[in-house]
Amino acid sequence: MREHEVPVKPAPSLVYGLLACILMVAAPHAGHLLLWVSALCAVLLGWRAYLAYSGAPLPPRWLLLAITLGGVGGILISFHTLFGREAGVTLLVLLAALKLLELRAARDATIVIYLACFIVVTHFFYSQTIPGALYMLATLTAIVTTWLHLQHGALPLNTRLRMAVLLLLQAIPLTLVLFILFPRVQGPLWGLPQDAYASSGLDDKMSPGSLSRLSLSDAVAFRVTFGGKPPLREQMYWRGPVLWEFDGHTWTPGRTARTKPPQLDNPGSPSDYTVTLEPHNKPWLFALEMPARISIPAELTYDFQLHRKSAVNARLRYDARSHLEYRANAEEEPRQLRRALSVPGGFNPRARQLAAAWRARFTDDGAVARAALAYFNREKFRYTLEPPLLGANSVDDFLFGTREGFCEHYASAFVFLMRAAGVPARVVTGYQGGEFNDLGGYTIVRQSDAHAWAEVWLRGRGWVRVDPTAAIAPARVQSGLAASLPDSAALPFFERNPSPWLRSLRFNLDALANRWNQWVLGYDAERQFAFLTRMGMEAVTWQKMALNLLGGVALVVALLAAILLRRLVVRNTDAAQRLYLKFCRKLARAGVVRGAHEGAQDFASRAARMKPRAAPAIADITARYIALRYGRQADGMALPALRRAVAAFRL
Repeated sequence: MREHEVPVKPAPSLVYGLLACILMVAAPHAGHLLLWVSALCAVLLGWRAYLAYSGAPLPPRWLLLAITLGGVGGILISFHTLFGREAGVTLLVLLAALKLLELRAARDATIVIYLACFIVVTHFFYSQTIPGALYMLATLTAIVTTWLHLQHGALPLNTRLRMAVLLLLQAIPLTLVLFILFPRVQGPLWGLPQDAYASSGLDDKMSPGSLSRLSLSDAVAFRVTFGGKPPLREQMYWRGPVLWEFDGHTWTPGRTARTKPPQLDNPGSPSDYTVTLEPHNKPWLFALEMPARISIPAELTYDFQLHRKSAVNARLRYDARSHLEYRANAEEEPRQLRRALSVPGGFNPRARQLAAAWRARFTDDGAVARAALAYFNREKFRYTLEPPLLGANSVDDFLFGTREGFCEHYASAFVFLMRAAGVPARVVTGYQGGEFNDLGGYTIVRQSDAHAWAEVWLRGRGWVRVDPTAAIAPARVQSGLAASLPDSAALPFFERNPSPWLRSLRFNLDALANRWNQWVLGYDAERQFAFLTRMGMEAVTWQKMALNLLGGVALVVALLAAILLRRLVVRNTDAAQRLYLKFCRKLARAGVVRGAHEGAQDFASRAARMKPRAAPAIADITARYIALRYGRQADGMALPALRRAVAAFRL
């Protein structure tokens, strides 16, 4: 057997270090693991700590095999697979905890360390924030410290910790070269399946309560940097999914055949901006109404939605131009107008009667829309995040019963009333407003800014935005969600108008996170090619990138080797030798160069012949050096005397 395979009882301190490593890499996954897996891992780690403390023997292999098979079987039953992000990470954490219970040789400890290093990487499947990266760096430091304990067990903990930090610092130049030059590959990390992507943000369905639940999240949806002066908050309608079909409870986009391109007439008030969109695992993009141009491949649908062919699974950056003044599809297709008039039969009879009364009173479609807004404004409707549940006739229950709702309630009821009155209408979802971060010079749009509004088609004017929420709670559009709610306790803490210093701290942290997103996480293939082109690399190809990568790695390794060798040489020269070398350099400047073969005494004799006036000083310094360098005992004052003699030596 090889030496590292010989069963040797590991020291308890090494076991505790390995336990700490597995605990640190598994802790961030506690919220993702199944409850029974977390409990089983805690029991296994506690069991191993007790065995190390008590000195009791490790469990038999048949017991470990039974636990392993049971755990793998439970994961398979729970996830119906052993592959993918959730199942794969769960299996990896469980096996790492089990491996600690068969720690019989140095090889087993090495495997545990390798497993810990791999689990560190899996954390970035869930979070790529700066705090997460710092925690993983601390975890990696603990892993390297434990690895040094495995290699040099006699070293004290503080020495091993210092060596681990130095090793990681020495790896920074090589890491930077790899980060800059390693070819970026588009697509999922390591070809992970679809479950590697979290689905967040707006959906393409809207029902009572869907947006109010989303508004409880202060997560960032996207950030926007405007090329000029930002629009007013009440002009910031970030267009997302457009919903046409209503089944009495839920609005959906429905199915529509491809039609002619959208038509934007009389565009005015152009606004240029750059959007950094967080991944949401959906194909749509967000832009101000109405979008006219975008810098990346995307389809502008007939109802002015921006769609990609694939879902947004990674942070995406694009430039766009929108017109805040417009006339959208003034010549609408008849089949689209018929879709915009469809209402489900058998639902909401009272709402139909109200719409019919408006229709009988007004012949102009715009007047009907104004009558609906006046109704919302006149009656005692209430804007709230916690509306009561609605029944089968949801619109009737809302309009004549509860009269409490969020933006989706008002948009849904308004569009239903318009359609029942013969006015083409549809629901638009997206985000409204945003928070300007003057520290970074950009606008933050959060999930709590999710909003729904309506569009009605008016002859000669095309699709016109109508926001019923503005009739009930105008502060929602002008100042934000917190200003429109009588009780904002249900909102996230930072959405409740915190103190100025807390808001400033939040903006500072977000500006830092934005730079991290732009320059680290956003360093994709496109940015890499642009950066290398600016650095003077023309016609960037994979072959050139590979050669530059190899050259950069070789250069960094050579520089590090030279620094380490120089430090080694300097470390091996004592103080007396350093002073003598300084003395030799002074002679060399006067033309007396010491040969590589000459000893100190021979060199002194030759130097005295060449510089007879300095012969006494040369002999004195050489004698002091030989006494310090080769004498058995050295006087405590000898080294300072040599230092003074060398400093005073002149030619």
